[in-house]
Amino acid sequence: MSIRCRLVRHSTTLLWLFLCECSLISCFSPPRRLLIDGRNPCLRWFASPQKLRSVSSFKSDQPPLEISNDVSEDLPDLLDNLKIDPKSIEIVLQNTTDNKSTNFGFVPMFRGSANYIANHRSALAVYHLSGSIIEQPEIFRELMNDIALTWLLGMKIVIVAGCRDQVTKRVGERKRVNGLIVTDEDTLRIIKEEAGYVRFEIERQLARSLRLHGTMDGDGNVISGNFFSAQPFGVLNGTDYKFTGFVRRVEADRIRQLHASRDICLLSTLGVSPSGEVFNVNSEALAATVAGSLGANKIIYFTDQDVIIRSKGFGNQIQSLRLSDASNILKHWGIEMHKKGLTRGLENLIDDSIAQELLYKIGWAKAALEQGVKRAHILTLKQGALLQELYTRDGSGTLVSKDIYEGIRQANVNDVTGIFELISPLVKAGTLVDRPKAVLEKDIENYYVYTRDNLVVACGQLKKFEDGFAEIGCLVVRSEYRSGGRGDTMLGYLERLCLKIGCTKIFVLSTQTMEWFVERDFQEESVDKLPKSRQATYNSARASKIYMKLIDSDRELDASELWWNR
Repeated sequence: MSIRCRLVRHSTTLLWLFLCECSLISCFSPPRRLLIDGRNPCLRWFASPQKLRSVSSFKSDQPPLEISNDVSEDLPDLLDNLKIDPKSIEIVLQNTTDNKSTNFGFVPMFRGSANYIANHRSALAVYHLSGSIIEQPEIFRELMNDIALTWLLGMKIVIVAGCRDQVTKRVGERKRVNGLIVTDEDTLRIIKEEAGYVRFEIERQLARSLRLHGTMDGDGNVISGNFFSAQPFGVLNGTDYKFTGFVRRVEADRIRQLHASRDICLLSTLGVSPSGEVFNVNSEALAATVAGSLGANKIIYFTDQDVIIRSKGFGNQIQSLRLSDASNILKHWGIEMHKKGLTRGLENLIDDSIAQELLYKIGWAKAALEQGVKRAHILTLKQGALLQELYTRDGSGTLVSKDIYEGIRQANVNDVTGIFELISPLVKAGTLVDRPKAVLEKDIENYYVYTRDNLVVACGQLKKFEDGFAEIGCLVVRSEYRSGGRGDTMLGYLERLCLKIGCTKIFVLSTQTMEWFVERDFQEESVDKLPKSRQATYNSARASKIYMKLIDSDRELDASELWWNR
């Protein structure tokens, strides 16, 4: 269509609005008239001049701009202007020196995250959100976006929402005994109100985030309801906890049905008993119990403060804890925690809020792991912390995992016979170098064994060399135990020992099991890559192949464990 303009009064803004409007309605065939109010730059389109004259809402001291739909050569066809003219383009080589995308970090970052995305797909994660998060709008909105993104990447999600901060603002500090708040009837009514508020805010914001990430109709709903029952603590040591309770039963099958429909489960801290009474449950304890009942892969707690664990000797951040480490830390601080919600010792840290908050989360992480959860993550609320923790090697917070190395220890002379019997079949087959009992006894301090009921089911040898090198050898697993991942466990344990003694360059020599090591990120190298002292003892006649691996952090090994400790 062509357009002729009769401009009574115009401005750049009005003309731009006019062009935009024309481009939108140019497909209409009947004649139209456009009215532009000279005082208020808005457009109204009418089907006929009669309707144009009958408009009374446009009152202005200035005459309007009337544009007729007649043919003219003054302006080109607007729709044609959107098309690419083949005569206006050329095909050339790209100037890579000026192309910023070649130096952009997205590609290596995305490649590095691929393993984590694949591993976390279909993983079940329980998120604990405290009420304080709701009161930080920007952080809350971004966290909901990140949780929605983990859902989009295939994770099954349960959210447990607390409202302690909201209730405290209304009623002040409440009576607390053994870490539990005593809930009276008046306070319970306020908790119901605030729990409803927090629940609605999470539903609202998370629904927005899910739609933002492109969910389809009927997919990715936020479902909240009565998915657990509760019972009262009653009277303990003379204290009546009234309407404070603990989890009686988790409706795990109903939650799994939600996940089968790709929905997200949202739980508040209010649980109903079979008699119809309502009880307030500690939110951290609820999250740990729900995660354990569902057999969750992960439970994730958030801290209000950016607090970490740091080594006094080396000054570096400690990001990985084993269950035994968490237990020892809590014991050192004199803290005891019960899975129902009772705690002792935290009141002694009232003047150290930083330590109190982190130790509180470590305690509930420990409780979750003891109920069957694989891993617990304690994160700060800084932007992107969740995605960085789940989808990058370095992570961002503190990881607490189960003691998968339980049963592994340094060998002693009493283990010589067990090691000898374990390796003998492979020595006869030519897979391993012969190691007589006398040699094993002489080098026994370099050996580590994996035992079960005093039976040596796996062993490995670790030798330290100069320049940060270490050799792993004699890695053997009893045949009937090879399907249980004990080879990976032994290797992971020895790799962590290497880091502990300052060795970051690990090598193995093999004639038969090369592929097994290649699958675990070892790379084939030549003899001259070995440390000088090991080159001198290398047996050229045996012609063993050399495989080497570089490691620089525990988090790198944590990532490896994801694949064989699901």
